[in-house]
Amino acid sequence: MPRRRPLLPALAALAALALVPSTAAAQSSGLSTDARYENGPTGRYLVGGQWLLRMDPKFDGQRQGFQSQTSTDGWTPISVPHAWNATDESETSFMGTVGWYRKDFKLPSGNRRFSWVMRFESVNYRSRIYLNGKLIGQNRGAYLPFEIRLPPSVLKRGGATNRLVVRVDSRRFSTDFPPSGLSVTGAPTGGWWNYGGLLREVYLRRIDGIDFSTAVVRPDLPCGTCDASLTYRATLRNYGERARRVTVRGKLGSRTINVGTVTVGPKKFATLQRRVGVRNPRVWDVGKPSLYDTTLTATSGGRTLQRFRNRTGIRSIKVANGELFLNGKRLNYRGFGLHEDSKDRGFAIDNATRDQQIAWAQEAGATLLRSHYPLHPHYYERLDELGMLAWVEVPVYAVKTQYLKQALVRRLAARELESAVLTNQNHPSIITWSIGNELSARPGPVQGSYIAEAVRRAKAIDPSRPVGYAVAGYPAAGCQPEYKPLDVIGINEYFGWYPGPNGQIADRELLSDYLDSVRACYGDKAIVITEFGAEANRDGPVEEKGTYLHQQDFVNYHLGVYASKPWLSGAVWWGLQEFRVRPGWEGGNPRPEPPIHQKGVVRFDGSKKPAFFDLQRLFKATTQVAAR
Repeated sequence: MPRRRPLLPALAALAALALVPSTAAAQSSGLSTDARYENGPTGRYLVGGQWLLRMDPKFDGQRQGFQSQTSTDGWTPISVPHAWNATDESETSFMGTVGWYRKDFKLPSGNRRFSWVMRFESVNYRSRIYLNGKLIGQNRGAYLPFEIRLPPSVLKRGGATNRLVVRVDSRRFSTDFPPSGLSVTGAPTGGWWNYGGLLREVYLRRIDGIDFSTAVVRPDLPCGTCDASLTYRATLRNYGERARRVTVRGKLGSRTINVGTVTVGPKKFATLQRRVGVRNPRVWDVGKPSLYDTTLTATSGGRTLQRFRNRTGIRSIKVANGELFLNGKRLNYRGFGLHEDSKDRGFAIDNATRDQQIAWAQEAGATLLRSHYPLHPHYYERLDELGMLAWVEVPVYAVKTQYLKQALVRRLAARELESAVLTNQNHPSIITWSIGNELSARPGPVQGSYIAEAVRRAKAIDPSRPVGYAVAGYPAAGCQPEYKPLDVIGINEYFGWYPGPNGQIADRELLSDYLDSVRACYGDKAIVITEFGAEANRDGPVEEKGTYLHQQDFVNYHLGVYASKPWLSGAVWWGLQEFRVRPGWEGGNPRPEPPIHQKGVVRFDGSKKPAFFDLQRLFKATTQVAAR
């Protein structure tokens, strides 16, 4: 009798997990059609209810907080979205660890004509997905969705229980986005708090043979008073074993658009495209968010197979003569940066929290939001509905040149941008794709190679929007030819707050001349302020950094300088609300409260600092969209 080969350790562990008896609560699937955002394919089931979590005992991690709640088999009941270190501000928490999530579910239908896909909206950072003890897929990255098909050979139908297990490794490395590591003094580094887990929701998607791989409705508005056109583009995927003849129709309000008919081979893809005119369009604008229903539907043999819900705003965003124009009107927006964070849930916030952040921004008179990574889809849907703007950026933040010089790292970074564009391109609120934030302020061929490739990829998918990049603002940086492919230059300027290299930004009186020098370098590009801000956490004199009076003075001085630059296309205060950054964060404040970033003008508890009202006064006094 032949000897049986031992299982690999990871597979052996998964085999053991698959044999753990299910509790009654775990057997309850908790599936519902209560999606947390509206646009996208139909047939989505939110995978809610009870999940189970177990921290991996082989790794130092966040096990202590679960010991009192853990069941006898080592699993802790939780709900998803979930950050396992939501309230742990320790250095160990920030450095990351490994956890296992488990969910038992039954398919909503046992019909064998259906295929099933599991969609993860954001997992931080490396994940492996197992179904019924079998590895079925893996992913690297956070802040963007990914999908894993559930293999028919592994999937259990007919009312049987399936077991989904997800291994999540939240440890970050110097080549990740954003990177993490240790400083020269051994302190952990990173752009913002490293929350681990299934940070956004998980969906089970039903596919009836044909799926929309991509579905895009792109507006073209030559001028603010012109007739427009819409380009419908749908790429279909056939999950079946036989060819299907499929017709795709779209909506344009109450009008039906025949996009076309195509035969899609088994396991193949096919693309349809049609451009249609729109006379006297209702234009989407800041504060005037006219939206059209442009939902796409795929049918075959008289049966609807898939529908992609979509709403589109007809508008144009262009750079001309070094300025941004929305529908032919000059932009000079005012906005806020933000991060998804809360005291009790960490990154795993809900839509009510997101809506509150947007409401604060509106109250302050802001018309744009920016983050260091793509936000949850609910943000962009609400900005679409409210007539607010978005700067969408990928977390290619502060990657050191020694790592960016690796061809694989540059390809992964460009692919990150490509994924962000593919995911979010139907939102009229989005006016700029940003390729990253604060790489070396003195770029050379390595960064130039990344910039060129990232811009090329973004424009290949979406030629209708400008591509930008947020740079650290230092006078010594000079003019950089590597920025030539960009349409928009974002300046992160902290003159008078941080000293900067060799103290070159310590004096705020140098700000005006510096901005003029940037304009002289990049006269054909739109220039915006992507960050400015100062920490505040206490009362005290205006001369003392970290006081509320100092923050107010910082607001008034910087916005006063911007008002003297008629060519500026916008400015963003960093940030709206406080959030966690990293252990030891001081942010230029002589009396910091790490790890909290306290440049936010709304405290972590939701109360407003005095500078909020200074921003409100000055934002509302600014003409953010010029009269036609």
